[in-house]
Amino acid sequence: KLVREQMSVTTIFGRVCHFPRIASANASDRAFFERAAINAPIQGAAADIIRRAMGHMDVALSEAGLAARMLLQVHDELVFEAPLVEADATIDLVRRVMENAPLPAVHLSVPLKVDARAALNWDEAH
Repeated sequence: KLVREQMSVTTIFGRVCHFPRIASANASDRAFFERAAINAPIQGAAADIIRRAMGHMDVALSEAGLAARMLLQVHDELVFEAPLVEADATIDLVRRVMENAPLPAVHLSVPLKVDARAALNWDEAH
């Protein structure tokens, strides 16, 4: 009901997602945007968290003296390249940065758990 009045929803980080067509006269369009408005705060929060983790990662790697570098993001995954001798240290740091990405802006009621592993290529990591 509130989204129909405001034509927007907000993620837990305060990012606003607009839905100007939620009041469409077309029932199919309206239903689509109602579902999108329900989903937006959930997927938006996940996107906000991964963005925050990415934003903190380079500084954290540099401060730790690690040569690892972030290559890409795939949905809720971050892919890194690191020297084999730094694999364990990189995994520990990446896990810590990602699990704490919401802080201090948002304190979640459930902990974030991050799976991280080393592999020679992306396929082997799965």
